[in-house]
Order: sequence, then C-alpha cells, then structure tokens
Amino acid sequence: MRNQRELTPRQREVLRSVVESYIATGEPVASRTISKGRKDSLSPATIRNEMADLAESGYLDQPHTSAGRVPTDRAFRVYVESLTARRLPVIDIDRLLADLGDAESLTERVERSSHFLMEITRNIGIGAAVPTACQTLGQIELVRLPDRRVLMIVVTADRIVRDRVVTVDVDLSAEELASIRNYINRNFSGWKLVDARNELERRLEQESSAYDEILKRLIVLYGKGLLDISWAPDVYLEGASNLVAFDLRLTREKMQELFRALEEKKRILELLDQFLEQPSGQLAVKVGLGGVHPAMKALSLIGVNMVLPGGLSARIAVLGPLRMNYERVMAAVLQVGNAFREVG
Repeated sequence: MRNQRELTPRQREVLRSVVESYIATGEPVASRTISKGRKDSLSPATIRNEMADLAESGYLDQPHTSAGRVPTDRAFRVYVESLTARRLPVIDIDRLLADLGDAESLTERVERSSHFLMEITRNIGIGAAVPTACQTLGQIELVRLPDRRVLMIVVTADRIVRDRVVTVDVDLSAEELASIRNYINRNFSGWKLVDARNELERRLEQESSAYDEILKRLIVLYGKGLLDISWAPDVYLEGASNLVAFDLRLTREKMQELFRALEEKKRILELLDQFLEQPSGQLAVKVGLGGVHPAMKALSLIGVNMVLPGGLSARIAVLGPLRMNYERVMAAVLQVGNAFREVG
C-alpha cells in the first residue's frame, strides 16, 4: 500500500521541479535533469532516492524501467496548491476590461470571456450564464402577429432577452397589447420574476367582476406563459480545436468521443456544476477529469463561479491538459472574475 505520509520540504522542492520539467517538455523526467537545474549540491543519486520515495507515495509514475518519472494527478494537485496566481500583464488586463465593457449584456460578457480565456491561455475557454429564480424583470414587449398570434418578449435587468410566439383564442389588438405591456412594465419592472408572477397571479385570482379591462385581456397572455418564459443557460465554449495540440495520447476513437462530449452543453454544465462549488469569486482547480468522462482523464479544469446582480450566475473556466501553465491560467481566470466586478 502506498505511503500517505507528509512530504518533507526537500521532497516538495524535488516534486515541484519534476512537475515543471514535465510541463515544459512532456517527457519523463530523470534525476540528472533535476540535479542540473538546482542551485544546491544535491547529487543525482540523492534526488533519485527522493524520487523513488515520491513514486512509492503515489506522486510519480515510471512508464518504463529505464525511463524517468512522470508526475501523477496527485503530484499535480500538490503542485497547484503551492502556486499563487500572478497578475496578467497590464496590456492584457486593459484589453479584457475594454472588451467586457463594450458588451451589451451579461451573456455577451460571458461569451467574450470564454474567447479571451481561449486566446490568452491557448486552451479551451468556457463561459456559462445561468439564470436563477432571482432574475429581475426589466421590461416586456408584446407584438401582434397575423392569425391571432402574439410575440411575447421579456427583457431582464441583465439585458437577457427571451421570446415566445403564442396563439391566443381572442384576437388582441395592437392597442390592447400596448395597454398590457404598459401595465406590466409600470407595475412590475424591477421586481424579481418569481415575485412578479406570484403577485400577478394573485391579482388575476380575484373575482372576475373586479377585473378592469386590462386584466381581462392580460389573463389571456398569462395563461400562455407570460413572465414564465424558459430561461435555459447560455453556454459558450471556445478553442475545442486546441485539443489536437494537447498531446493527450488518445486514440482517434477516444479523441472523437472527447469532441462529442464537449459539444454537449448539458455535459459542460454538469462539469461546471460539479467542480465550481467554491464561494462566489473563489478559484477552483480540478486536476484529472476521468470521473466525468474516460477521455478527460488527462485534462484539468480551472474556473470561478460568480453570483452577479440581477440574479444571474456566471461560470468562467479553462479546460486544458494536465501539462498546462497553471500559474498563467489561474491568473487569467481570476482576472476575468475581477473584470466582471469592475465593469459592473
């Protein structure tokens, strides 16, 4: 059984050197390589003994008898815990703030974030805008269409737009639709959608004789789901083609499976839900995703979950190989989180 004892400071240093060498080259790391890169006088034999102990404890693997050592998922986790995210260059920060500041909605900001993370890390950038029950109503718009159809448009305070075309039994005129729109916007703009629906339902449950003309018309659209339009999450993934450059050592069939998995928005949301459980704004790192999908065993996820004003939850992440530049990716993800707060 592998030893679970605490690592000594020297073992941590050796392990860090092995991981960084493996990230840089992708090749098994020999003790002589580590010895040459150190400033102290530790001999290759001493380092070889430390590496043997690290292998015994489950931090290093040896692909072949004569080969060097390769860090395991456990080694990468220890390595990540020792890191502190550095600040991105000012030029990158300024570009990010300008790009997000120009976005017309929070969902567009999330989409732009996924593209920025893909560009800055050369991995896969992921962004998800997840509406919650706390969405705040901005305004509605109602448009009369032929054949007793109505286009119902709901805009939240976050400028998220959802619409639905419904067919009604009663032909509503453009003037009647305008009256309904004005009633909703005047009475419920700024309300949480769930509260607006509850209050509107309460009003509509009053005796019919108490209805004014607007409410009599409004009940028709309420029965068609006004203010209850589906709020499916928006998921953006940029840079899936970078998988080819990750050197994951997958067969063609496994690579195709991985591409198919990344094309499923539901699976991406499950991935983010499962691993971005930290409090809002706190960085999360998951090394090795084999539990999600066998083809993801050699991938890591670094992300942050943000609860934003207006009831929207934004999840921003980078998906990359175990050999990714963790410091840079951590810095990029945290900077995107900070940028969301700065641009409001």
